[in-house]
Amino acid sequence: MSRSVVDTASIPGWGSDADPGNDPTYPMRRIDDQSSRGMDWDRPAPQTPTVEVLSSIEHRRLPAVTGTATPPSGISGALRRLAFRRSESDWWHWLLLMGADRINVVEGVVEDLGRGRVPNIPAEMGIRAEWRHNRKGLATKLGIVAAGALAGYLLVRGSRDGDRSADAAGHAGHDRPGSAAIGADIHPAMRPS
Repeated sequence: MSRSVVDTASIPGWGSDADPGNDPTYPMRRIDDQSSRGMDWDRPAPQTPTVEVLSSIEHRRLPAVTGTATPPSGISGALRRLAFRRSESDWWHWLLLMGADRINVVEGVVEDLGRGRVPNIPAEMGIRAEWRHNRKGLATKLGIVAAGALAGYLLVRGSRDGDRSADAAGHAGHDRPGSAAIGADIHPAMRPS
């Protein structure tokens, strides 16, 4: 990368917004003469929601049209209500909304199973399109999932084997008199081998 000084006058378009008289967005910043430019309009009649609609605390009113197809419900709805008590500039607002989205997916699967429908999760995740257009990415994702599943299985299996060997060692010592009290209050993983 070159560190030489660049003459900005030789770059097409450089500084095109420096002059307020030549800035195409500058007139939009002045709202005092909207009617002379044909930009005065009546606000449309607001839609009357028939379900709960969550709105930001930064806004005084709902927009003219609101989405009412999926009102907040369940655990995810409670998280969304909690998120909308916070400002949009607060990172907890967005973390709660992302968490609510993940929980809502699980709630949807449970609801489908409750109605006797088995959801086609691979199709809903777009596996066919991913296979067609991004095979390398799909293979990487499947490898990560397989590695995670294997690691989880080995952790569970290892903890079960550790509990069994600790139980066997604890029961084997009961043959000697007074050995049951030795190390009884020590966690099996902390006992000397």
